[in-house]
Formats: sequence, C-alpha cells, structure tokens
Amino acid sequence: MKLTFPIRIATACMVVVLSSCDKYLDRPPIGQINEDMITTDPSVTTVTALADAAYVPLSSTLNLLGDWAWNDGLVIRNDFIIEDIASGDMLKKWAPDGDQAWMDEVSSFNFTAQNPAFNGTWAYAFEGITRANRAIAQLENQELMAQIGMDAALRNRLLGELYFLRAFNYFDLVVNFGDTPLLLQPFTDFNEIYEAAKRVPKEEIWQQIQTDLVNAEGLLPAGKYADANAPWRVSQGAVLALQAKVALYNGRWQQVVDKVAELEQLGYYHLNANYFDNFDVGKEFAENEVVFAYDHRQGVVPRRGNGLTALMGWGFVAPSADFLAEFEPNDPRLAYTVDTENQNIYKLLGATNGGNKGNEDAPNNRIFIRWADILLWKAEALNELGNYPASISIINEVRARARTTPTIDGGQAPAGTLPARSTAVTDPAQIKQWLIHERRVELGFESHRLSDLRRWQLAEVVLTALGKNFRPYNYLYPIPQNEVDKSGGTIVQNEGY
Repeated sequence: MKLTFPIRIATACMVVVLSSCDKYLDRPPIGQINEDMITTDPSVTTVTALADAAYVPLSSTLNLLGDWAWNDGLVIRNDFIIEDIASGDMLKKWAPDGDQAWMDEVSSFNFTAQNPAFNGTWAYAFEGITRANRAIAQLENQELMAQIGMDAALRNRLLGELYFLRAFNYFDLVVNFGDTPLLLQPFTDFNEIYEAAKRVPKEEIWQQIQTDLVNAEGLLPAGKYADANAPWRVSQGAVLALQAKVALYNGRWQQVVDKVAELEQLGYYHLNANYFDNFDVGKEFAENEVVFAYDHRQGVVPRRGNGLTALMGWGFVAPSADFLAEFEPNDPRLAYTVDTENQNIYKLLGATNGGNKGNEDAPNNRIFIRWADILLWKAEALNELGNYPASISIINEVRARARTTPTIDGGQAPAGTLPARSTAVTDPAQIKQWLIHERRVELGFESHRLSDLRRWQLAEVVLTALGKNFRPYNYLYPIPQNEVDKSGGTIVQNEGY
C-alpha cells in the first residue's frame, strides 16, 4: 500500500512534483517515500535499482514521465528544443506546419512561461534529482548498509555516480533558470515540501554542484569505465569533465585547463580517427571519444530506446539554412550531420542509412560529453589566458580530424579542405571567432549551441540577426508558470516573464 497524504490538489504539482495536477494526482511528490520506492525489506538489489533509476531521466525515451503529455512538454527530453531549435541551428520540421506550435514559439522567442518546453526541462531535471536523492539517502544510511551487507566498493561507486547525476541535473537547471530550489534529501511529509519550494541564489547551486563533484571524484574507481560490465555508468573521467565544464561556465579559465590536463593524463580519451565513430550505434563503447552518454537499448522493459528517432519519422528535426551555410566547403562533418536530400539527421540516428528513422525504440546513445567538446573548452580557456598558439593548435587538431575523416561515400576530402588556422595570430577576438565557428560545426545538433551563445553574451546579437524576438531577459528561461502559481508565491518568476 502506498503512503499517501490528505493535501493533494494544493501541493501535488509544486516544484517538487513530477508533472501537472490534472493528470498526475496519483503520483507522489518528489522524494515522498512509498512502497514502490523503498521496500520494508531492503536488499542490495533494491538499492542498486534505485541508483540505476537515477539515470533514466537523462534518456530520450518516449513518455518517460507521462502518457503522450505534449501539452506538458513531457513526451521526450526537450534539449533539442531549448538548445538547437532556440539557437537557430535547427528547425522544428522539414515542412513547416502547425503541429506542436509551442516549439515554434521557442524558436521565435515569442513564448510565455506557460510554454511546455520549460515545464518538461524542469520536470526531467527534478525527476533526476529526486531519484538521486532517494538512492543517496539509502547509501548514506550506514545502518542500512550494514543490514544488507553491501560491499563497500560497490556502495562507494554507486554513491559517486549519484553525486555526479545530481550535479549534472542541477547544472541544467542553473544554466537555464538561474536561481532554483535546492533539494538534497528525499521528503517524508508535506511540511518539508513546502519548505523546499523556494528558489535559492544560483551561487549556492553552483557551490553544491562543485561539492557533489568533489565527493564523486573521491568515490569512483580508477579506470576508463567505473564498471567494465556496464560502461555506460558515470566514470571518473565524466566527473573531471563536468568539473571542467562548471569552471568554463564560471570563467575560471586556469581550472578548465588544469581539469582537462587531468583528463589527458588519464590517457583514456582522444579524437576518433573517423568523426562519425562518435555516433555510430555499432561503435558504442568501442571508440575513444565519448566520455558520458545515456545507454539507449531496444527491446527492454521498461522501454529505454531513443525516442527522438521516432519524431524524425514524423518530419521533426531539420537544419536551418544558416546552420548549413556555416560549414566550409567539403567539410566531411556536414554530410555525417545532415542528409538534406533524404531528410535525415545521421548523427542523431546513429547510422548513415536512416534505418532508425521513425523507430521509437532505437538503440543509438544520447551523447552528453565527448572529447572534441572538452578540447574546445580548453582552447577557449587558453585563449582567455593569452596562450594563443596553444589555443589555435587545439582548434587545428579538431579541424585536422574532420579533414582526414573519410567522406560519407568512402573517399577523402580534396586538398585544401579545412586549412589549418595560423598559429601566428595573436588577436584573441579572431581566435574566439574561429572557436565559435568550430564549436558550431563540430557539435551541431548536440544541444550545446544556445548555452554557448548565452555564456558568450552573444545570444541577443546572433539571434536577432536571424529574425528572432530575443530580448535581454531571455538569457534565462522562465520558471514554468504552473510551478510559480502552485508555490503560493514562494517561487518568484524570472524577470520579464
């Protein structure tokens, strides 16, 4: 029997809830303990299952948090909407239509705080935090650990993974919304929920992210994979990478360089010889560039296939003309990213034959961090620190891999393709422009672009030039209005919304 509480309609859809009141009253508030979450007879299997469940909100699996709840933005993770579509790299569909018009509102920056994209982003992040908090509470319970006899190494590894996952979700929240509620434990009653339903300064969120990552680093085992039998799990490398990214977003340039240097010293990661090996479903966990990804699988119950590929079967996800024009002549990355003739986004399908298009249970992984991305963080930091030759050398390393990648038809790019940038340049503004270009073409459609534009303080200039209605307050997205309303005023909306 589930533990329930009498006050449901007033509180069940606050910040600490999975989704909207009208459809999800039977779902417990985030952190509320019920029989489905913690059994009265704990076992190692139960605890590890809770830990594994914390990974699931990272997925692009269809209907993870609801039943075709398009109006709540919960059918699929909305990264591609709030990053790629919003940035002008991606169009909603190949043929414009009125389907899911709220996505077009994000694209044009004519949205309100009621737009489902933001509710979905908020819900997925807090669902991940909730699941991490539940599992962390059990793993930190020494009496429980002694009772079930969990191996200390396993306990430490799982705890390290969960600290990372909590930090990862809070990173998404603070970047997109700024100040946000800070939840660090599961809840047992509604008084705790009310207390938590308020925003704390973003500086506290950043500090908690750093604390969680320091804790994770000390708990995860050495090695490229934390568990050789489950290479998809959070690794020590993933923790170091996210520490570098946190430093990047906070302008701590030397720390970025130092953390990437730690990763380099591990010797696990380097650029794949072939650009598409990053995305090829047949190369997953056999290549050397992906640092952290969600492991999508087909034919699994509960389902964990990549549902974004299903949307492509309905005509969703297309390149903008401005994005296509960014590629230099003969850049092999363009054909591996977009096949305009057959309307395929190969790097998101995991294959160059379009075979996963329309498959709601596709097995291709969702990549969050890979080595080229990390190298370009380092290049950016070196440029900010005035080490211009080293910064340019990294940009050239990424360009050289692209240049030498076999073309999609098995040939080679012609001579003169993607020429090296001159290492004699000492103008940081020029180097920054090279970096901005390289990130866009190297990482296109990987859900980084809008965050890049915002942290560079270029979003208003770039997006208004594309005809978007971007205004200064759009540097933060709105808190979902239903969360503001249901908090009874304790959650204050971002300025401008």
